[in-house]
Amino acid sequence: GANMQRQAVPLLRTQAPLVGTGMEYTAARDSGVCVLAKRAGTVERVTGKEIIVKTDDGKLDRYDLIKFMRSNQSTCINQIPLVYKGDRVEAGDALADGMATDGGELALGYNVLVAFMPWEGYNYEDAILLSEELCKEDIYTSIHIEEYECDARDTKLGAEEITRQLPNVSEDSLKYLDEEGIISIGAEVRPGDVLVGKVTPKGETEQTPEERLLRAIFGDKEREVRDTSLRVPHGESGKIVDVRVFTRENGDELQPGVNKLVRVYIAQKRKIHEGDKMAGRHGNKGVVSRVMRQEDMPFMPDGTPVQIVLNPLGVPSRMNIGQVLETHLGRAVQALGMEIRNNDPDLPRRLKEYGYDVDKYGMPEPDVAGIHIATPVFDGASEVDVFNTLKLANLPEDGKTELFDGRTGEKMDNRVTVGYKYMLKLHHLVDDKIHARSTGPYSLVTQQPLGGKAQFGGQRFGEMEVWALEAYGAAYTLQEILTVKSDDVIGRVKAYEK
Repeated sequence: GANMQRQAVPLLRTQAPLVGTGMEYTAARDSGVCVLAKRAGTVERVTGKEIIVKTDDGKLDRYDLIKFMRSNQSTCINQIPLVYKGDRVEAGDALADGMATDGGELALGYNVLVAFMPWEGYNYEDAILLSEELCKEDIYTSIHIEEYECDARDTKLGAEEITRQLPNVSEDSLKYLDEEGIISIGAEVRPGDVLVGKVTPKGETEQTPEERLLRAIFGDKEREVRDTSLRVPHGESGKIVDVRVFTRENGDELQPGVNKLVRVYIAQKRKIHEGDKMAGRHGNKGVVSRVMRQEDMPFMPDGTPVQIVLNPLGVPSRMNIGQVLETHLGRAVQALGMEIRNNDPDLPRRLKEYGYDVDKYGMPEPDVAGIHIATPVFDGASEVDVFNTLKLANLPEDGKTELFDGRTGEKMDNRVTVGYKYMLKLHHLVDDKIHARSTGPYSLVTQQPLGGKAQFGGQRFGEMEVWALEAYGAAYTLQEILTVKSDDVIGRVKAYEK
């Protein structure tokens, strides 16, 4: 599971795990993403961008917070204050949460209600069935910030220029550009929109005979440029959150031959949807196969619909039983949290029987999700501990519940394992991988289509794929793929004409 935790995407709404290892606080504090108090004192001032602490010797410590900065993985780094004015803080206390932390604890995912059962084949082969509630409530929503660069260089034919005056571009396409030709912060952009207007001088060779004739007659020097603007690439969209301009006049260090450099940052909110990859903390990964309406999900006797349905066949062959024990414990501590919040009069007696000294430690403090417990690595909860915790929460010892079909209201044939489990959203997002091409660039050497999403390439049709079509007898499809769709330039042009 550790390899997957490296790939977890920082979420908009963080939540520390109900069933932890006891290392979450240490890992988050030592990672450097949280803001920690250097010296003890009282919080003097808190804003979204800074925290000021008055130390015990009367000095002021100022802590600047990072807001919506791009990480190298194109995720969003953001720090949120945890303290209020007048709070007392000690040295080493967390003053602000960073990305993927909650109250100074590591929080890579979210506690969700999971049922282990097959559902109409939608969780075949490790696929995951999700409730629409997770999209509506922005539970697995993350912010992604992409960076785009545009530079104006000196060329053999003259200097490139960043400008709003672009040849053959409508005024409507330039509506978000300022007078310098750079897009404004806050603009909503879609694929193909101009981010930075740029023109490059045209050589004599690049001009058609008609253009040269007109220039000779009218002496029109203005048309000697072509549009080489920076545009939003295919499949990208979002909101402009930052624009940075670097020039030699301002003393910025630029590469030789570069006169001006513009960096544009586009942010987008991505909700979880079909094709995204998710995982638990036990190496149990899968791809979301369907986002179901909340009312169609299986529900518990009290009417609570489950949020995720996982395939029980993912457990026995892989022998990662930890995920089932985590589910049971998660269910128990969530139920206990509810009882504490509802001031159940019988709970202190049951806690004492369980072996928890209420008089010495007081009642456990639950948060929205429930009580947080730790099962350390070499001193974790045993089978007996899991049974006892379920018994303490007045739940059946096998951790199973009757479930009802959300569509018909009928009871399921057998009782089902249901509980709270910590699930992460991983970096392999379908929005970054989806790609389609009808026509596009071709290799200069072979005249075959390029490959890969970055080059806007085609799908490779290899040797074995050719055998498949030969075996099937799809002669015309095969001929087309090996000629018109590959390196038969004449045939390709004819196909375009038709």
